[in-house]
Amino acid sequence: MDFILLIAVVITGLTLVAAAMLIVKLISPRTYNPQKVEAYECGIPTRGKSWMQFKVGYYLYAILFLMFDVETVFLFPWAATVKELGVTGLMGVIVFLVILVLGLAYAWKKGALEWVYEEA
Repeated sequence: MDFILLIAVVITGLTLVAAAMLIVKLISPRTYNPQKVEAYECGIPTRGKSWMQFKVGYYLYAILFLMFDVETVFLFPWAATVKELGVTGLMGVIVFLVILVLGLAYAWKKGALEWVYEEA
């Protein structure tokens, strides 16, 4: 019985997504404007190449942000059920946080959190 319910939910989800995409395709305007494919910089015309290579430090900073963002996503359900989990749940989250703090300490030591501005 649970398997049939799962299949019904998946089919309903796929049908709704397909219907939404079809409706958008049917009613969206179809005009082409060369400005739509240009890079947008706050309404100011671009100077130089829009596609340029960025420093690796920016990507490291973004990955660290995502890592700690995901940490909060995992901590919310734990906080909601902390009483039921008991000491085992507490020890599990402590191990989780220690691993994250060690990752932060490693990134800090390697200089991934240094934000140095370099002029081109």
